[in-house]
Amino acid sequence: MRHTRPRGAARRRTERLLLLALLAIPLGLALVGPFLPTPDHDRTQPFDPAAPWPGTDYLGASVLDGLLDGGWGIVTTAAAATALAYLVGLPIGLAAAATRHRWLDEILMRPFDLLLALPSLLLMLLLASIAPPTAWMLVLIVALVNLPDIARIVRAAALEVAHRPAIEAMWLQGESRRHRSIYIARSILPTVAADAGVRLVGAFYLVAAASFLGVGAGPEASDWAVMVDVNRGGIFLSPWGVVLPAALLVALSVGLNLLFDRLLSRKVPS
Repeated sequence: MRHTRPRGAARRRTERLLLLALLAIPLGLALVGPFLPTPDHDRTQPFDPAAPWPGTDYLGASVLDGLLDGGWGIVTTAAAATALAYLVGLPIGLAAAATRHRWLDEILMRPFDLLLALPSLLLMLLLASIAPPTAWMLVLIVALVNLPDIARIVRAAALEVAHRPAIEAMWLQGESRRHRSIYIARSILPTVAADAGVRLVGAFYLVAAASFLGVGAGPEASDWAVMVDVNRGGIFLSPWGVVLPAALLVALSVGLNLLFDRLLSRKVPS
């Protein structure tokens, strides 16, 4: 029994260090990489095995330059799309749960059921085919893909709170709709926080998939997902152009999941 606490403390310390590494490396490269000075590299032949590590890409440019510049777009687009989806979906879900008119609930939620009938990637491709391929348009598309799930989860979580005796008392006392909505929003905050972590990782995957499919960034853009796509033809000649950006994508996804799991586990009473 004497060794239980030291071993548990060592395990928790190891988990924190692993989490720090998984997040710090890809986030650091994504947020700081575009502003770091890099040595000038003359373009050589594609996938040049004699080039300095980590080699060259399919155009003969340095893979290092792509790694430093390729994370900014994915991270910022996913974060902006998640924030936009919640700015729209949260008030809609709260309004649908708090209303006493069933027709208003139907008007607010039924369009989202139609959107949910389409697979997310198919919906993204359909929207991208009729929209200009810009970064802000990709933010709007990813936000729209996530919006139905967010609105439905917020409504489901808020529905139980909206029928509590406290809300009934507020309504009888003439409290404003804004006051009642704030109370409901505070009550469902743990559920929203848990879903936000999942949505952020999901948005990250959608942005990466869109870049991989050429919906967002073009093949000439500095993007980790695009790097995996365009350099896979030379993986046996210069593997680092595929291995390193793929490892950064995986590390960031796993790190975000672990971070939100730890943050939410602290809120659960023992």
